Amino acid sequence: MQLDASERRSETVTETLHLAEALLPEGFASDVKLTVTEGAIVSVEAGVKPTGDVRSFSGIALPGMPNLHSHAFQRGMAGLSERRGAPEDSFWTWREVMYRFLDRLDPDDVQAIAAQAFVEMLEGGFTALAEFHYLHHDKDGHAYANIATMGQAIASAAQETGLGLTLLPVLYRFGNFGQAPSVHGQRRFVNQRDAYQRLLEDSAAAIRDLPDARLGVAPHSLRAVALDDLGWVSSLRPNDPVHIHVAEQVPEVEASLKITGRRPVELLMDTIALDRRWCLIHATHLTDAERGGIALSGAVAGLCPITESSLGDGIFDGVRYAQAGGAYGVGSDSNIQIDAGSELRQLEYSQRLRDRRRALFAEETASTGLALWQGACAGGARACGRAIGAIAPGHRADFITLDTDHPALVGRGGAEAVDSAIFAANALPLRDVVVGGRSVVRDGRHSARDSVRGRFAAVMRRLLSAA
Repeated sequence: MQLDASERRSETVTETLHLAEALLPEGFASDVKLTVTEGAIVSVEAGVKPTGDVRSFSGIALPGMPNLHSHAFQRGMAGLSERRGAPEDSFWTWREVMYRFLDRLDPDDVQAIAAQAFVEMLEGGFTALAEFHYLHHDKDGHAYANIATMGQAIASAAQETGLGLTLLPVLYRFGNFGQAPSVHGQRRFVNQRDAYQRLLEDSAAAIRDLPDARLGVAPHSLRAVALDDLGWVSSLRPNDPVHIHVAEQVPEVEASLKITGRRPVELLMDTIALDRRWCLIHATHLTDAERGGIALSGAVAGLCPITESSLGDGIFDGVRYAQAGGAYGVGSDSNIQIDAGSELRQLEYSQRLRDRRRALFAEETASTGLALWQGACAGGARACGRAIGAIAPGHRADFITLDTDHPALVGRGGAEAVDSAIFAANALPLRDVVVGGRSVVRDGRHSARDSVRGRFAAVMRRLLSAA
């Protein structure tokens, strides 16, 4: 009998998976049996040999990494900003390149670029994404009839690729501190409060059919909103994630001090009570008091080490922050390189270069790679507001498997394999990626790689030929 869509949705689908070796919350275990219902893990049993009708996965299974910060459309401009600006190149000259690139994009372009980025995320070990989405309007700055048309493009790309999604529509009202008027390049971002409420409503509809999707809110930065917007926007969805850019650049800190008399994170903490819902993106330039305040609040530091290096932002003090018990995760941000292992490696190496010591995120005699992977999974899951980041009951069945036949991993197991995957491979050596119990990557290749890449290539050739 043929079932209609509503009847299919009401069915309960349960499946058994077998993992040869897996990182569980209590440590590594062999012969792990997962019972998965509707994409979520119901039970985990170790030491169970595979029998009957099970899907088996070789290699070493790790929880899938959440990507806590991305601007998907920027994948299309990766590499276009490496011509030196005058007089000095910085984030601010990079931003002008970004403004010129986004001037050309329509919703179909954004969907094609996002799908390419999402395939690369999945092939790079990210199984979930918090998309910081601020490209809202048409090329002339006017809203589409459905104000979340661009958000729908992001949701469609997630549907096509299988990436788990937390969509964060961004509130962007002003051009700089002191409620300065927005500039021409920001016209596709700007909404006032009434329009932003409509944007949230239409965004909720855009992700409604995605499995286990989440909607949050995102005041863009202290430059782009008024202080009283912070409490207002966070109250619109009181149980959902709140993300904000803060203290990324030294000139941002200087401008905040000049106009408000306070540093950005100090100003933020004086204005609103941070808690576990909040994710502070970059938070690079902090005092000891600011760093300790974030850690104590339970907010997540959203670190994007590759992008922060590319833009010359500076180095987040991850060592002292982690020692204070601070939660952190990693994101691919500008998507110039998309690989979970590379983000973690860059994070650790930045600390080593500054402090001229090694293995700084690990406790004595412990694995650096394992500490980084587990820390970023936990913080990233909190930032996404979803039950992900662990192979455990009640969590989504999101995991990757490391290819133990890869030259960097041969003869290694457990924590040693994780260290080698992060620090001894050019990119994360993956075999399988599973999201919500669904296999999306096999033998390192996404099932839709070719079709997505072909559409992306056609879009990019057209966009760049018209530049």
